[in-house]
Amino acid sequence: MVSKTSRQEVRAEKHRRIRSRLSGTADRPRLAVFRSNDHMYAQIIDDTVGNTLVAASTLDKDVKAELTKTNNVEAAAYLGKVIAKKALDKGIKEVVFDRGGYIYQGKVAALAEAAREAGLEF
Repeated sequence: MVSKTSRQEVRAEKHRRIRSRLSGTADRPRLAVFRSNDHMYAQIIDDTVGNTLVAASTLDKDVKAELTKTNNVEAAAYLGKVIAKKALDKGIKEVVFDRGGYIYQGKVAALAEAAREAGLEF
């Protein structure tokens, strides 16, 4: 019998491989993305000290008020704009993008493109 690893385990292994190669610094922190079935989360993290500098998700009241659904491409794009605005307000212009083991398409790509358009560089 062939045993197949779950999609969640495959994603976690991809994320471990990605994280072994990239890390956020004080000059260029890491923009980490997490997707659940119902929501999306984005954090900007300085890995040298282990601090989250900026965070946003579709659970935030001001973000959720603007959206009809919290788990589609439009919601991801709006979240990208919000995280970029918060980062620019804190003086963060350049980040390293951590896709979290997810394929770079759909919601993850929409979040990244919206953050780029809003002024983040990566």
